[in-house]
Amino acid sequence: MVVAERVLSGMQPTGDSLHLGNYVGALLNWVRMQEQHDAYFMIVDLHAITMPQDPAALREATRRTAAQYIAGGIDPDRSTPFVQSHVPEHAQLAWVLMTQTGMGEAARMTQFKDKSAKEGSEHAGVGLFTYPILQAADILLYQPYGVPVGEDQKQHIELTRDLAQRFNHRFGETFRIPKPLIPEQGARIYDLQDPTAKMSKSASSPNGVLLLTDTDKKIAKKIKSAVTDDGAEIRYDPAVKPGISSLLSIYSVLGGKSIPELEAEYADKMYGHLKVDLAELAVATLGPVRDRTAELLNDPGELDTLLAKGAAKARETASSTLAEVYQKVGFLPAAGG
Repeated sequence: MVVAERVLSGMQPTGDSLHLGNYVGALLNWVRMQEQHDAYFMIVDLHAITMPQDPAALREATRRTAAQYIAGGIDPDRSTPFVQSHVPEHAQLAWVLMTQTGMGEAARMTQFKDKSAKEGSEHAGVGLFTYPILQAADILLYQPYGVPVGEDQKQHIELTRDLAQRFNHRFGETFRIPKPLIPEQGARIYDLQDPTAKMSKSASSPNGVLLLTDTDKKIAKKIKSAVTDDGAEIRYDPAVKPGISSLLSIYSVLGGKSIPELEAEYADKMYGHLKVDLAELAVATLGPVRDRTAELLNDPGELDTLLAKGAAKARETASSTLAEVYQKVGFLPAAGG
């Protein structure tokens, strides 16, 4: 019997909803991966509190994100969806890894530098500084062969690999060295109003972000009002035609057609034709996800049961790894443990 390779990834439960970038850049890839992998997918609420959160809003966002995972195609019978804070081993391993991390290498992490520059270093919390180390613990607990991530997370995976190798060298073979699994296409979806910027929950205009909770009318309106480029030719050229290139990328992923196929199909058509067709495709694709999400949120008992099942399976794996780590670093076992 061939044992499926394990993968692990997760998203933060911040903002009003996951957006098209999360769906295309992560969720669709996860759905494909669960078919042939032992897949673990987290809602990373511990990471979310590195920035100020309203407690009630965070709980609601965590539930909504979990519902959107499942509505988007994550099957709890094939994968293990769970909430990060339901598995205390994440924070426990993170502390051990912090003792193995140099101040300099933590300070070089891009996200800390970017966010602390925006907020001012005096306002940046220690949690933001140690965020990549918690992320390393998230990964190493489950001994995955790979981590599906966007290009912007590659640096954090490199830190994870460094910490795993350092621990293994000092304490003996313990962690599997994971590799980043970056999708070749669709990993980066751009803002509909600013096609040079990655689609983000913190975008300056809500019209540039397509939320998975948007109504059919909103989905169509946002796509039809998307910024395009000078000229009328529909071709993929991110440097010269970022707006049309972004729409072609979205169409390609949602519609299952290659970029060259779409260029040929729209060779003699106007931008408006592409937008109308893409709007219809997006509504047909995202509408059922939105509706299934609403069903799950209206039945919190079912959602809680699915998340409890996922957390129990995750803890089974995580506790085994943590016990080995604790033994190797020299912690005294608890009596009866």
